[in-house]
Parts: sequence; structure tokens; C-alpha cells
Amino acid sequence: MKVLHVQFKCFMSLVLCLGISVGSVIAIAAPGKAPPAVLVTGASSGIGLRIAELLSSKGYFVYAGARKKKDLDVLNAMKNVEAVRLDVTVQDDIDKAVKQINKAGRGLHGVVNNAGVGVLGSLVELDEKDLDFQFDVNVYGPYRITKAFFPLLSESKGRVVNISSISGILSRPLVGPYSMSKHALEAYTDALAGELMSSGVRVAAIEPGNYASKIGENAKKRAMDLGKSPAGSRYEKELTDIMEQIADRDEMADPIAVARAVEHALFSETPKARYLVVPNQGEAAWTIGKAMQEMVQLNQDHPYSYDRDALVEMLDQALQDL
Repeated sequence: MKVLHVQFKCFMSLVLCLGISVGSVIAIAAPGKAPPAVLVTGASSGIGLRIAELLSSKGYFVYAGARKKKDLDVLNAMKNVEAVRLDVTVQDDIDKAVKQINKAGRGLHGVVNNAGVGVLGSLVELDEKDLDFQFDVNVYGPYRITKAFFPLLSESKGRVVNISSISGILSRPLVGPYSMSKHALEAYTDALAGELMSSGVRVAAIEPGNYASKIGENAKKRAMDLGKSPAGSRYEKELTDIMEQIADRDEMADPIAVARAVEHALFSETPKARYLVVPNQGEAAWTIGKAMQEMVQLNQDHPYSYDRDALVEMLDQALQDL
């Protein structure tokens, strides 16, 4: 039986995108021409900074977005980097960034939507304004940035790379707001990729696992600054424990693997739709297993369920179509 279902095919593409081949990354600047330029949002620390460091060291020109002057000064001191004052929730910042990059005259090959925040809390206790903050940065931020820079990207037939997370596939109690935002970013990436195909702009999602970053530390600090202590929550102990876990990320793996995946997505002749980048086999199994679990749940006990043989054939077809 020949079975091919478009939605399932897309789903299996998510499930099967393991591994990163960097061998096909190419230099796209012709001799004598300026190197291609890329905008990286949230470049002051963690994954964003590592992306800026790697790309600039390879000779690409990086517009590095950050909010604080001290971070902008550090970025400006780097070779092949120009700092951009950029808060992805502030339209005036975005408009000024567009003017700055247009004025520089280099064009723009790619946008890396990396800026992100994390909000902790129970979904039956969380203030709506905290959910607004979560989505304002993690979902509306990429939407605003990509929309604003699309004319430049269309002109260069460039790339959009969205830094999602394995939390865009997994969900965990008390990290629901963050997972919700990353699930939304996954959907945004898929829809955007389809829309921009005709304009020659390629779109990819990077799904990092647990790497060293400041997102957990910043989430804890914001909660404390706003007086949002776990005290009094029905999940007080669990929230206290998880705050400590996510705040202590400095000893986690260096996110250089994430930066390399971004380079591939930006400059490879054959970029992937998705890049699962995790520091160990356990996180890979956790993520792929969850995706498969959802597939099984979707297929369970309805008039159009597939048997095992049909599912295996669909899997084989999806593998051939990669």
C-alpha cells in the first residue's frame, strides 16, 4: 500500500533531523567582494554571543543586537562585528536597526532570531502579563524582526534562522510558558518557510538542548525583581527546585555546536529545515521519543488510523524525501 500524507511527512522531517553535517558549508563571498552580512539578535551572551563569535571569526560580517551599552561596547570591539542597539519588543529600535543596516550598504544575507527569555510558573497561577512578556520576546520578536528585514532578505535571497529549542517539542510542568512560546516558534518557522519559498528566502529552525546560557539566570532574576517568589504557590517546592536548576547553566556544554548549526543553516547550499543540536544521546532520545509518542497518540483509535506496516512505509518514504 502506497501511503503518503503531507502532514505526516512534515512531522517525520522533524523527527528525523538528527546530526549536523558541516562539510557542505560554503563561502559565498566572491573574491574582492565584501563578506555576507548577518544580523544576530540577543548577541550579548550565551548562544547569541557564540554565534556572533563564530561567524565573525570565519570572516562573515555580523550585526550583533544587544540592549545594554556595556554589551554593545564589547561587541563593537570584536573584529567583523558592528553592534546594533536592539530590543526586539521595541518597534522604534527595530526601525532604527533597519536604517543602520541599510545605511551601511552591505545588504543582508541572513537574520538569526536568537533573542529569547524564559518565564517560570504554574499555568493556573501565572499572571497574564507574564505570558504576554514571554510571547512578546520569543514569538512576536522574530515576527517583527523578520518582517522588518524581509525587503533586504528578499533582495539577497537570503536566510532566516530561528533559534527554537527542544522545548518546542517537549513540554515540562512549570516551564509551560517557555514551551508554549517555542511550540509557537516552530509553527511560525514552518508557515514562514512555505511563504518565503517563492521569494528564494530559506528558513530553518535550530532546536538546541541544554547548553550554557544566561536564560535561566535571567528568568530567576526577573522573577525575584518582580517579587514573584515561589512562596505561597501550591507548587512552592517544585518551583524552588526548578529555579535553582535552570539558573545554574554555566557548567553546561559550550554552545559552539549550536553556532556551527547556525552557520550551516545560513551558508550551506543544502540547508536543513530543522537542526536538533543536543549535548548527549539522552536529550536526543528524550526529544525524538516525545515526537514519536505524539505521532502514536495522533494515530490511536480513529477511523483512519494506520497499522504498523503502513506507518513503517510512511517512515521509509519520509527518509527518502529528506
